[in-house]
Amino acid sequence: MKVLANDGISKSGIEALEKAGFEVITTTVAQEQLINYINENEISVLLVRSATTVRQDLIDACSSIKIIGRGGVGMDNIDVEYAKGKGISVINTPAASSHSVAELVFAHFYGLARFLHNSNREMPLDGDTKFKALKKAYGKGVELKGKTLGVLGFGRIGQATAKVALGAGMKVIAFDPFMEKANLELEFFDGQKVNFEINTISKEDVLKQADFITLHVPAQKDYVIGAPEFELMKDGVFIANAARGGVVDEVALVNAIESGKVAGAALDVFEKEPTPEIQLLMNASLSLTPHTGAATNEAQDRIGVELAEQISSILK
Repeated sequence: MKVLANDGISKSGIEALEKAGFEVITTTVAQEQLINYINENEISVLLVRSATTVRQDLIDACSSIKIIGRGGVGMDNIDVEYAKGKGISVINTPAASSHSVAELVFAHFYGLARFLHNSNREMPLDGDTKFKALKKAYGKGVELKGKTLGVLGFGRIGQATAKVALGAGMKVIAFDPFMEKANLELEFFDGQKVNFEINTISKEDVLKQADFITLHVPAQKDYVIGAPEFELMKDGVFIANAARGGVVDEVALVNAIESGKVAGAALDVFEKEPTPEIQLLMNASLSLTPHTGAATNEAQDRIGVELAEQISSILK
């Protein structure tokens, strides 16, 4: 059987699939050519990440497909229920990239809190002539230790982010409409473990109390954070969106930055991806990455191996 990893797959994933007897194709096929390619090559398994979409037209046109796999968590680029209704198995890897996303959120938060995103741009340009001025400009950073992190969406990634926060000495509060509490187990290098039980609170209370806010919610019709939500936040709050473009109103975010409500924000995802608005790209109070939350070598290895294991268990 042939597996088409259209958005790529790790070497460890390829090795695991080949060991199980599958032929793995890593050619990236353009979306408009994908149906013909699948049919001509009798592809049994289609693996995608966020770049490739799998909609009803492809599902109807490609009778050879037995499994659709998403390397990651969200499956909004796949018509999941329709595929299942056609007898196709749909799989993903919800736990594999959680810690990678959590670390990226904190990379952004630490950078914002100490102005690294600006300093790293300006030091190469003016560090030799304006050193004292830059020192003064970026000498009013804040520590994360002792601050409150508000987590909106307390699933696997939200909980992984909360664990990083607890390790950094932060207080964690969380909102999730489907969860009343969660037990978080922090594991340390020497085998010691510490358990924290976090009871979720209302979204309004999270917005009012948090010094730092991170979103880990699925794509949805309405904004999770818009102008009314920004009004509830503390002055000088930091916010990160490494979930989905469209859950934060980017116009309202820019307005909140300009008013001083938001001290800094991190965006890994955008409403108009892959062509973010120029007002975002040029805003000095934004720390930006090009949708790289799950893009670590370790996460991609876990994703590849986990997909291979699921495929083997279904088809063997």
